[in-house]
This record gives sequence, structure tokens and C-alpha cells, in this order.
Amino acid sequence: MTAVLLLLPFALLFVGFPIYLILFITALVALHVSGIAPDIIQTTIFGSLDSFPLLAIPFFIFAGEIMGQGGIAKRLVAWIIAVIGGVRGSLALTTIASSELFGAMSGSAVGTVAAVGRLLFPALRESGYGEQFSVSLIAASGAIAVIIPPSIPLIIYGAIGQQPITELFLAGVLPALLVGALDGAYVVYRARRAMIPVRSSLRWSNAWAATKEASWALGTPVVIFGGIYGGIFTPTEAAGVAVVYSIVVSRFIYRDVTWLGLWRIAVNASQLVAQILIIVAAAGVYSWFLTTSGLPQMVVSAIESWHLGVIGTLAVFNVVLLLVGSFLEPPAAILILTPLFMPVIKTLGINPIHFGIIIAVNLSLGMYTPPFGLNIFASHSLFDVRLGVIYRGVLPFLLINGIALLLITYIPQISLVLLGQH
Repeated sequence: MTAVLLLLPFALLFVGFPIYLILFITALVALHVSGIAPDIIQTTIFGSLDSFPLLAIPFFIFAGEIMGQGGIAKRLVAWIIAVIGGVRGSLALTTIASSELFGAMSGSAVGTVAAVGRLLFPALRESGYGEQFSVSLIAASGAIAVIIPPSIPLIIYGAIGQQPITELFLAGVLPALLVGALDGAYVVYRARRAMIPVRSSLRWSNAWAATKEASWALGTPVVIFGGIYGGIFTPTEAAGVAVVYSIVVSRFIYRDVTWLGLWRIAVNASQLVAQILIIVAAAGVYSWFLTTSGLPQMVVSAIESWHLGVIGTLAVFNVVLLLVGSFLEPPAAILILTPLFMPVIKTLGINPIHFGIIIAVNLSLGMYTPPFGLNIFASHSLFDVRLGVIYRGVLPFLLINGIALLLITYIPQISLVLLGQH
């Protein structure tokens, strides 16, 4: 059965099957080979979805869609432009900062690419950054949402790995800021080398006016994280509050969306939610067969026999995660690999919270790693830029964020210092 679980998915992926069908088909073949009673399928499917933390996913996706189309994202970008003005490369820095901030409200990488990209891609291209750099910057910056809370992949990792999501959220803050800082240093260097024109200098009157206009939008992360870490509500409840807050602000305060518009947003969000949850259900069945096959124990024994230690084992895991992340969406990758890796990291004494951040950073790189990175396809579809152009443009960002990955992997304090751990 181990051969079926490992080889059949690669064969189906090569043929072009969608990931949920790959997992379901593999599970059904494994069921036939093992002779286990078929009722385990429906039991495991519903068991995979019967999780209170997973309820945060549809709420955060819905809230992110409302923010992107209801005027909140537009005002956040305008505020950041007003504050950062006067620096060479300020528009590229605005793209990174907007992605950090919008990712901290929506938890969705593709949603961040869509919301921030629609607002800034034309301006970036017209300001002299060029099509290749502009679209690649948006694709890479949007992936920060995989790391920064309320990251949907971190929610899934917490549910599968039985780790506290509030701690995972807090642990993701500094790594996400580190990735953004390194990207920011690169875009400033690029802007200076290309002599990108300096935008209008910072004017306090403009900054103050933009702050007043964006005050309700800026309240979104305050409500979400203030409520979570103030002990008022759980991350799942925070997601529901984010939906209510974004509806109130977009419909009644900014008045940028109608009731019909909210209905259309809800329909679009439900389609995204369905795509994620069907993968969760399929991966739950596949992961159950992985666990019962004894494969995790075989992996632990194999790695122990290599005598790699913590440093070598984490290096191997990084390579595996980068490869898998370039083919699979983060939810599927986490659901498949967490049951395999968790016994190993516990044996080696690696902090599970730190390891969750390592997984998130790896999978964020996978979002724009050629040839199948999801942000690459989203950018290609949204901005009508050839895939070859995006493939070449993302290479510098992969190199820079690869450095960030190494720092985060081997300096656990970056992830754990806000938790008071070492």
C-alpha cells in the first residue's frame, strides 16, 4: 500500500488531474488494496471537516473578498502611498507594505495578489518599473499572506498538528516582516539602479487626510488582533467579527458596495471556500491512509539512520517543502506532509510552532516558484502577462526570500521571541 500512496499521486499529477481528485482516487485504490471497510471514507471526510478552527477559513476568505472589493483595500493603499511618499522606489515599497497589511486582514495569498495588484499594477508599470518587475513583485509580495497572521495555512497546520493557532499567529509576525524587509531592500536598490523617478514628497497634510479617510480600514487589524490577544474572542470568532466589521464599513460607512454587490462577493467567496475545503476533505482521507500504513514511522527510522541531526534534517525538509510547494497548494501540502514530518520533529526536539512557520515560509515561496506556483497563474490571469515573463521576473525574489528562509529555519528566536520562547 505504501507504493500506492507514494507513486500513484505523482502519476495522476503528471496526467493533469486536479489535486482533490488525485487524493480521493489514491485513497480509494488504497482502500481496495488494504481491504479496509469502505465506511472509513465518509467517516474520515466528515471528521476532517468537523473542526472549529477550520471555521475561520470561510470567514477570513469572505472578509478578504469584501475588503478587496468594498473600498477598504483601496483606502489602505492610498494611506500607505501618502505615508511613504518621497522615497525613491516608494511605489514598489507601497506594494510590499500593502501586501503585508492586506494579508494581515484576509489571510489569502491569491486574494492579496488580486486586491493589491488591481490597484497598483498599472501605476507600477507606468512609473518605469516595467511589466516583468511589476507583476513579479505583486506575485512575490502577495505570498507574504501565507506567513503573516491570520494565515489560512497556519490555521490548517494548527488544526492538523494540534498546535495553538494564537501562538502560530504571533510566531508568524516577525518572519513575515523579515521577508518584507528583505524584499523592500531589494526594490529600493532596484529603483536606485534604474533611476525610477521620485514621487511627490511626504506632506503631513496629505498624510493626515489619508489617515482620516483610511481610519476605519486601519481599524480592521486592530479589531482582529486586539480581540484575539486581548482575550475577547478566539481566532475563529475573530474571523466572524472581521466579516461583520468589513460589511459595516464597506456598506454603511464607505458605501462602496451595495447589497447586490455583497451577494456577488459572497458567491465568489463560497467558490474559493469550496475549493479549499474539498481539498481538506480529500487530504484527510489520504492522510489517514498514510498514517495507518506506517509510513511516518518508516520516515522517522530512515532519517534517524542518516544521522543528519537537526540542521541536516531541517535542510532536507526545506528541500522537500519547496518542491512540494511548487506543485501543490499550501492547504494540500500541509495536510499531506504534516502527519509525515510531525513524528520526526518531535523526536529531534524541534519546536512545533517554529516548524509551522518554517512550513509556511517554504510554501509561500512555492506560491511563486515556476512552473506551477499559484500566484504566478493568478498574476498571469489578472494582468495578461506571459508566463515566461513572470518566470524570469520572480527569480530574484526567490533568491532573496530563500535567504530569509535560511535565517528563519536556523534562528528559531525570529519565530519564538514574541512567545517568550527560545
